[in-house]
Amino acid sequence: MNISIIHFIWQNLLFNTQSLFTTDQQSVQIIHKGSINTHSGPDFTNAKLKIDQTIWAGEIEIHIKSSDWNAHKHWLDEAYDSTILHVCWQFDEPSYRSDETQIPCLELKNLVDERLLHTYRFLMQASNPIPCQSMLHSVDEFLWIFWQERLIIERLEQKLVGITNTLEQHKFNWQEVFYQFLAQTFGLKINALPFGILAAHLPLKILSKHKNNLIQIEALLFGVAGFLTGIFKDSYACILQKEYNFLKQKYQLIELPKSNWKFLRLMPANFPTLRLAQFAMIIHKSNHLFSKLIEERDSKKLERLLQVTPSAYWETHYILDEPSPKKIKYLGAVGIQNLLINAVIPFKFAYGNYIDQEELKQNALDLLIILKPETNAIVNQWASIGVVAKNSLQSQALLQLKNEYCTKKRCLNCAIGYKVLKNETA
Repeated sequence: MNISIIHFIWQNLLFNTQSLFTTDQQSVQIIHKGSINTHSGPDFTNAKLKIDQTIWAGEIEIHIKSSDWNAHKHWLDEAYDSTILHVCWQFDEPSYRSDETQIPCLELKNLVDERLLHTYRFLMQASNPIPCQSMLHSVDEFLWIFWQERLIIERLEQKLVGITNTLEQHKFNWQEVFYQFLAQTFGLKINALPFGILAAHLPLKILSKHKNNLIQIEALLFGVAGFLTGIFKDSYACILQKEYNFLKQKYQLIELPKSNWKFLRLMPANFPTLRLAQFAMIIHKSNHLFSKLIEERDSKKLERLLQVTPSAYWETHYILDEPSPKKIKYLGAVGIQNLLINAVIPFKFAYGNYIDQEELKQNALDLLIILKPETNAIVNQWASIGVVAKNSLQSQALLQLKNEYCTKKRCLNCAIGYKVLKNETA
């Protein structure tokens, strides 16, 4: 038994509420169970109970054993004097307020259906990546839709925190912060960190001074990334190196260790060098890119804003100084969708929140509904048990559900987990 499940049981009244009596045989009628207290003091506030013939308003404190009241020294804290009921799993001794008046105690041990406890233990001990996967047949489509909508808002709000923190560090320079997040997204998961460090070392204001010269843009990006050290045979690589050596002195730039970048087990199309070349073209061709992406509502037009093909050199290279068979290496549909989902849409939501424009926040959600679902290990995992995402809003919601609830065994905080447990009391 743990305190979380007892909180859950009380909050949702998942016990026999008929003919309740305290441990000293006073009748109890729950008029209002109270609200969760997220601050110091008793666990539930503003409760209303009828104990015997008297109606009480105040707080509820919850423990596993009633002796935990004394163990936690609540009797020394006047904040607990407004407690009108002590709810515990097991009663082993009475509890008192600071004025030595005894607090009525309700013992839950014999009031809760054993099936609920069995299901909870099963969920907590499950070895499956999705603990309740064998019980999902009991969850109706309406609940899935409701919960996925809540999950996607939660996911965007989490990203909002990261964006806001970075904005504060950069005095709310939206263009600079978007550039940094866009860079991280270009790096994909495996190279997001070095891409982010690169963007921090090479501010957008420097790149903007050279945005009309693609060679200089590439020289700055590849140079600070650490890819322009050593001796090259390739004339283009030599040109970039020469440009970078000049610009490095001009702007006092510091390059990253080349070892920061990951190539192992990556398809050549995802090599960080090629991703840098595509990113360079985005910087080169963009003109007020942040404003255009924020203002544009149409998904197809947004995709066109992000469609880039790197310079001709990269048709025959994935890595500097290492020729490869000729192939035009444009940023494909999957790559563009990744940028929309993980950079553009979160910033639309964040900017809409910043300027208090609900229409912009709604556009972020609408775009997720239009975009196809992502394909990755987690989304495939859900599909294997019959939960198939129909669009990116649903696939993002499933990522949030898996990472923030299933993996962390937060079944008590999950609408699906609640439904599964509630079914055991029906």
